[in-house]
Amino acid sequence: METKKEENPVINFIPEKPRYTFDDIILPDYVRSRIMDVADSVRYGDIVFKTWGLGKTHKHAKSLGINLYGPSGTGKTMAAHAIADYLGRKLITINYAELESKFVGETPKNIKKAFYAATNTDSILFFDEADAILGHRVTHMASASDVSVNQTRSVMLMEMNEYEDFIIFATNFIESFDSAFMRRIPVHVRFDLPDEGQRKLLWRRYIPDEMPNDINIDALAHDYAGISGGDIANAVLMSAFKAARQHDSQVTEAYVREMIENAIAGKKANGAGRK
Repeated sequence: METKKEENPVINFIPEKPRYTFDDIILPDYVRSRIMDVADSVRYGDIVFKTWGLGKTHKHAKSLGINLYGPSGTGKTMAAHAIADYLGRKLITINYAELESKFVGETPKNIKKAFYAATNTDSILFFDEADAILGHRVTHMASASDVSVNQTRSVMLMEMNEYEDFIIFATNFIESFDSAFMRRIPVHVRFDLPDEGQRKLLWRRYIPDEMPNDINIDALAHDYAGISGGDIANAVLMSAFKAARQHDSQVTEAYVREMIENAIAGKKANGAGRK
């Protein structure tokens, strides 16, 4: 019986409308300022490169890029959407899992398709978890997979060099970036975990006025350092679900503390597993 030949699935890179604005994000002033500087460089690129002629003297600078790096849950993805919203453009989000193919030679082709899709739709490319594709090249190649990795890295670098638009990258592991990509991306902005003042703002942001509760925001912000905005958002949501499930009249601070403690325990276990 003849077996059907497995086909390489077609990947469609579909632009999406940004889901967040800068009003939705709580960031330190210096981080917001650096991001806005880059966004405004993109906004006024035609004046600088075309009208004022710097496109002839600074050819590689026409492809602006920003890398947002730091711990998980600190707002990097939200910031990428906010930048696109500020520029009035759609976003094409790329994860390496979408690019990677088990078919030989297809991953580089998928990279080229992603850049083509962004150009063809006037969208901004956003490479999330970018360390997976911008990682170190293999120095001593010992297998076909090593050759494939280096080929993928080379095609990615070539596409970046030839591209004349804006690219956003985000990563939790900037130390994994190959030095060639570090040099090619002109701006790297670190996202740190929020301090106590920022945690207060985040708690207030994620606890809606309509939700009955006995939560002491100041106490939570003081007691739990080392948590992210994502941790705070998830703790509020899961606490609300627990209160609703148990038919409670309000979301209690005890529930929220339980959820935060669970998040902290999970992070510790994950860290121990990496050692």
